[in-house]
Amino acid sequence: MIVIKRPEEIDRMRESGRLAAVVLAELGARVTPGMTTAELDAEAERRISRAGARSAFLGYRGYPGHVCISINDEVVHGIPGVRRIEIGDIVSIDVGVVLNGYVGDTAATFMVGVTEAARIRLVRVAQRALEEGIRKAVVGGRLSDISHAIEQTVEEGGFTVVREFVGHGVGRSMHEDPQIPNFGPPGCGPRLRPGMTLAIEPMVNMGRGAVVVQADGWTVKTEDGMPSAHFEHTVAILADGPEILTRAE
Repeated sequence: MIVIKRPEEIDRMRESGRLAAVVLAELGARVTPGMTTAELDAEAERRISRAGARSAFLGYRGYPGHVCISINDEVVHGIPGVRRIEIGDIVSIDVGVVLNGYVGDTAATFMVGVTEAARIRLVRVAQRALEEGIRKAVVGGRLSDISHAIEQTVEEGGFTVVREFVGHGVGRSMHEDPQIPNFGPPGCGPRLRPGMTLAIEPMVNMGRGAVVVQADGWTVKTEDGMPSAHFEHTVAILADGPEILTRAE
């Protein structure tokens, strides 16, 4: 069942979304060669706690980190640890916070001294795919209009979408209905209504779309070892158009 949020609930989600966006921006600014992903995670813990919030990820189905940090061929759900960031890496950070009972969920991929043109293009296409998906999150449209816009943008850019993992509804719970694939024909699925809140998140691979979950039970890697990029916003569908709730400003 898709939960329709009341205006006062969306107000609360603006607060949680803004915090998630601020934390993500601060972590992205701290990504430097030589630091470990555990150091980034510790900074996330400090920043989230200082705001009177908690991580939406820590302990979720046993997940051990405050944020997810995925590097190069890691698509999503990378567990922070001793790995050090190196020049040339692309680093995807996924932040989820719970503030006043509501979740804000956002992600972005940061480039660390990247000069390889294909990697730069991968990140830019993934970000543009998110923007095009959000553009289709309008009242009266269909859910798959979002999916189709993402897939079309990615394929036109020469890349592939991950099919095993999808976007989702979000609100009091991190994962609500509906699921939002990053592929498919337009004009299908539920009608988009005011008050829907969606976490739209393209996961884009340089090579094939196939992925493999690692032995830790969380980290998802590309099957062919090629790099991947991930972007995400929490979006409210409103009468006058989509509103990105996970903006820092």
